[in-house]
Amino acid sequence: MTNLLNRAGVYLRPGGFLSGQSGRDAVSAGHAGLIGNGWAAFSLVEVIVPSFDGSTRSWFSYKDMKASNDPVIFEILANIEAPRVPVAGLEMDRVQIMGIVNVTPDSFSDGGAFMASHSAVAHGQALIKQGATMVDVGGESTRPGADFVSAEEEITRISMVVNMLAQTSTPVSIDTRKAKVIAAASELGAGLINDVTALEFDEDSLDVAAQSGLPVCLMHSQGTPENMQDNPQYGDVVLDVYDYLSARIETCVKAGITKDKLVVDPGIGFGKTLDHNLALIDQISMFHGLGVAVLLGASRKSFIGALCGADDAQDRLGGSLAAALKGVEAGVQFLRVHDVKETRQAVDVWLGHTV
Repeated sequence: MTNLLNRAGVYLRPGGFLSGQSGRDAVSAGHAGLIGNGWAAFSLVEVIVPSFDGSTRSWFSYKDMKASNDPVIFEILANIEAPRVPVAGLEMDRVQIMGIVNVTPDSFSDGGAFMASHSAVAHGQALIKQGATMVDVGGESTRPGADFVSAEEEITRISMVVNMLAQTSTPVSIDTRKAKVIAAASELGAGLINDVTALEFDEDSLDVAAQSGLPVCLMHSQGTPENMQDNPQYGDVVLDVYDYLSARIETCVKAGITKDKLVVDPGIGFGKTLDHNLALIDQISMFHGLGVAVLLGASRKSFIGALCGADDAQDRLGGSLAAALKGVEAGVQFLRVHDVKETRQAVDVWLGHTV
């Protein structure tokens, strides 16, 4: 183990998950660690050391890893196990469900259904009643092939919706890649910025986000909505996405956004093939090594249709729930979903309690 651990460029992936009383007992006995201050205990750790001709991957027990004197391993394990502070007032010791409110005519699943402001507000309120602990409002579709929307048009679409939903006790997230929309939504009461380009699309977004004081979800994407599915390429998709998000965290911290206000999202479906998406979901626990909360957004996405033959996004509930529960098992703190009621029920049964 020593030869593996004393090299640069090491990644750790928690595995051997335990939950409920079994997990608590294993943690108490020192045989497992706990992801953050949550519910997912892990008894195994995969050590990944990349090289020019591939990666060396080896599994070790949690207990053996804790006994290692390697400073890199110690730091990553500390990141995995560090308690996460509340994000937008939401505790990270439970699964937070972000309900989707698309105020757009062309979103892939429900485009046009809530284009009218009053319909979008009513939908957001319904999602809250169904168990959403945050609602994510977006005025521009970023699905593959979507057209660009000006900041002015986007603000027109989301203003009343954000303003009205922000008057509830449930925090509102603004799903945008534009600085002017971030600024407007912040003034209207938004509680989180959710940027599919990790604050890179608009050169002013980083400064505006820092000035807002709001937490930020940094998502990985490759390319633009117009071209991102043309021919996505990676060396190792999980390691590449991890490195990108790690770099964006560093950039945000330098800009004045403290690390405890950051959330990461590997960006399922954003410049990824079916195999890329499945690898990211399968290995999503690795992203806990970044030391921030993790969001999974797989709801109704096209990889489910490709895998299961469900061409209509409305027919992908089963696949959406399976992906969500895979994330819950791996300790993901946020689930971004269309089907709030069903996801809430699935999560509560999986964890064995009502949150």
